[in-house]
Amino acid sequence: MISVTGIFLYMLITCYVLGFCCYELLAGFRRKQEKAFHEEPHRTWTGCVYAGVAFTVFYAQMFSIFYKVGLFANVLLLILAAAGVIFYRDRFGEELKRLWNQKNIKRAMVYALLFLLYAYGTSRGIEHYDTGLYHAQSIRWIEEYGVIRGLGNLHSRLAYNSAAFPWTALYSFRFLGGQSFHCGAGFLAWLLSVVCVSRFWEKGSRSFRLSDFARVMAAYYLFNIFDEMISPASDYFMVLLVFYVVIRWLMLVEDGVTDYFPYAMLCVLGVTILTMKLSGAVILLLVWYPAIQMIRQKRWKETGCFLLTGFLTALPYFIRNVLLSGWLVYPFTSIDLFDLPYKIPKGAAEYDAREIKVWGRGYSDVTRYGEGITEWFPDWFRSLSLTDQGFFLLAVSGLVLLVGIVLGTLIRKKKDQLPVLFSVGVVNVCFVFWMGTSPLVRYGCVFLWLTAVLDWGYVYVTWIQRFDRGRIAFLFLILLGIYKAGAFGIENVRNFTPEYFVKQKDYEHFDTIAYDMHGYTFYYPKEGDRTGYDAFPAAPWQKEDILIGETIQEGLSDDGKNR
Repeated sequence: MISVTGIFLYMLITCYVLGFCCYELLAGFRRKQEKAFHEEPHRTWTGCVYAGVAFTVFYAQMFSIFYKVGLFANVLLLILAAAGVIFYRDRFGEELKRLWNQKNIKRAMVYALLFLLYAYGTSRGIEHYDTGLYHAQSIRWIEEYGVIRGLGNLHSRLAYNSAAFPWTALYSFRFLGGQSFHCGAGFLAWLLSVVCVSRFWEKGSRSFRLSDFARVMAAYYLFNIFDEMISPASDYFMVLLVFYVVIRWLMLVEDGVTDYFPYAMLCVLGVTILTMKLSGAVILLLVWYPAIQMIRQKRWKETGCFLLTGFLTALPYFIRNVLLSGWLVYPFTSIDLFDLPYKIPKGAAEYDAREIKVWGRGYSDVTRYGEGITEWFPDWFRSLSLTDQGFFLLAVSGLVLLVGIVLGTLIRKKKDQLPVLFSVGVVNVCFVFWMGTSPLVRYGCVFLWLTAVLDWGYVYVTWIQRFDRGRIAFLFLILLGIYKAGAFGIENVRNFTPEYFVKQKDYEHFDTIAYDMHGYTFYYPKEGDRTGYDAFPAAPWQKEDILIGETIQEGLSDDGKNR
């Protein structure tokens, strides 16, 4: 726990400083175009940290393309942070003074207690199955080599590119010679918890707002993953970031903010979500809102600036895709642009894509890939927990209701409701996309839950709350809080152990068999398909003749046994 606390602090400082610099860089460009100086009234310290998360995620990916992510990457990161502080020293000093003047001891104590709580949770817990299968190996490859051409030919899962892995490697501190820490999901969980509880100190209306419903579901998710966030699974990173984007976006809409800038900044974070996991890519539909604002105001240079920022944010992700697999978006073969010697065969990629789809539907038989929704849906629905079944019914009925509300709003020309309906509508489109692709609750829960509560929450906030003065929502919140807090407390007291108060629980260990290939020692599991972190390099089965040249750095090719 102590080690995790130190890493959390390091992540907080670097992300805040670099995020503040990113804000100043983009805001400075706008000031230059307007030839006028003005503050960014909607910038928050948490917003700066999230901007820093987006930058460091980009940085870790880009660095991995050229070199292994370790000591040198961190030294350069600190140099960039120091240079940013020096360059923006006046603005940075003003910002720190502003934060100091707004200090609230009770609020700071709550944030600090949450900080320690999530450091405790991140130091121990249950490791995700896929972490032993390929997450840990992916991170180890980045720590040891950066990116290796054709790495997916060793194990197709290693071609499942996610920005979560380079980011985890950046803050793993493996270069110190000890264990490889994995604190990214826990840090994002703490940051989201701060966003959730900050509502208690917000000025203005005490009545329930639509963003409060999103906050409640974010808190519900945080309770659910508390004993699992030790795993560097890309699902957690994506879901935690989506929750923040939706909450913050709704807050801006509810406050009547019409300035394009804070929305555009959230859209950049939306690009980061895409690089974490493609299932979150549809959240980028939000980009239409600030884009239309900028186009109407003829802010062509600002539009180009944010388009370039979004492009650069996504660029290293797609470069890594091509290097790892030979495909622009592995394992989807509809975009076939490259003919590379290390390219994963099309048949293997298509099999992977089908496996992902059927796995999301709740079964592993790839031959059922072509089944229609009437065939797979009943089994999928039955596999859901009773709670998620309820959320699904609320989501579907809410979707139908929302369509009617949007049509009615357009007919009556109530333009004041369009921004919030657009926001909720994008979440609904994300839900439909998730259902139509690979509806695995593990990473689609954010769209399932938010669709349910935002659709019906809109009805409540717009029409019902004025009559019951928030009593129904307050009662629901109290009951849910008692249930989750009670279960959370009982589980953590029962599983309490002082074992990991200093160091974080290490990656799970598996028995493996070593074999020689081209002068390198490779490993495969004695039983099952997981190899963990220590046995490196490894794959679920023995490989033959996959090196393109004499060294691993030259790349890996297919040996015909990728499947």
